[in-house]
Amino acid sequence: MERVFHTIAPVFSPESEILILGTMPSPKSREAAFYYAHPQNRFWPALALALGAPLPNTREEKIRLILSNRLALWDVLESCEITGASDASIQNPLPNDIPALLKQTRVRRVLCTGATSAKLYTRLVFPKTGIPCETLPSPSAANAGMSLEALARVYRTALTGQ
Repeated sequence: MERVFHTIAPVFSPESEILILGTMPSPKSREAAFYYAHPQNRFWPALALALGAPLPNTREEKIRLILSNRLALWDVLESCEITGASDASIQNPLPNDIPALLKQTRVRRVLCTGATSAKLYTRLVFPKTGIPCETLPSPSAANAGMSLEALARVYRTALTGQ
């Protein structure tokens, strides 16, 4: 177990209306210095499918997809003790300053990608924001029981109400 610090800047603009939160960047994401970088993670394919957009490949395309849909992207935790990429192993979590980010945006909805991010957001951040989170299925390869199409349908409903 090691203490890991979040080093990836949030993606947002003053027009962002929905904040999508993961738990903590995986080792692959920290190595790539961007969100959901593990090749088997289905976040980007599910999000693109949900929004009817082409699959973004570059960091710039991913940022453009987030911002052009008035989304914001970050993680709940600023630091924690963790073993590898196992959310179940997280100990001594400290949250990112999500209230400060919200003050710079129009965000009124928070979506958490997975049960752990939702649990940590609810415990550590919700008391400061007053905005409850909605829990999305995890895009992790560990959640392979849900097809990409089913994952995208849930994301689409959460993002667009359709």
